Amino acid sequence: MKFKPANVAPAELDMTPMIDIVFQLITFFMVINKFDQDEADERVFLPRDSLAKPPAVQRKDAFVLNFGFIRNVDKSIADNTPYLFFGDERITMEQVRPRLRQESQFYQTIGTKLEDVTVEIRADADIKSGMIQELIQMCQEKDIEFQRFALKATQAAVP
Repeated sequence: MKFKPANVAPAELDMTPMIDIVFQLITFFMVINKFDQDEADERVFLPRDSLAKPPAVQRKDAFVLNFGFIRNVDKSIADNTPYLFFGDERITMEQVRPRLRQESQFYQTIGTKLEDVTVEIRADADIKSGMIQELIQMCQEKDIEFQRFALKATQAAVP
């Protein structure tokens, strides 16, 4: 028996679900992606240095201390008191010890050795170096005991 081919139009593929899935995947990866500057605070203006380079490998166990001033819209210093910024919270040098103890206890609780934790200090260019040294000494005190430090700077354009 011989069959006659029917005049059937080719089926059209609906691309709408495929496009929806692609956009959902893009959104998902954008949300979970850890951006390099996620710990950066726009209130801290880093010093410029021709030797400043980003680390070759992302540090596994690190936390960031943003150390700077409250500034006006024109970026001039509004308050001469240096603050450590933790999101919307700002604390003075006198108030930082409990926060450092809390960070130290957190890493000990999750089983990370404190000698493996890097404290990244993003200090404003106008912060005196003596204050940064004082902050590092606080981090090394007996009940806190951090040992690794990294200072952040922006790379100056080489002429």
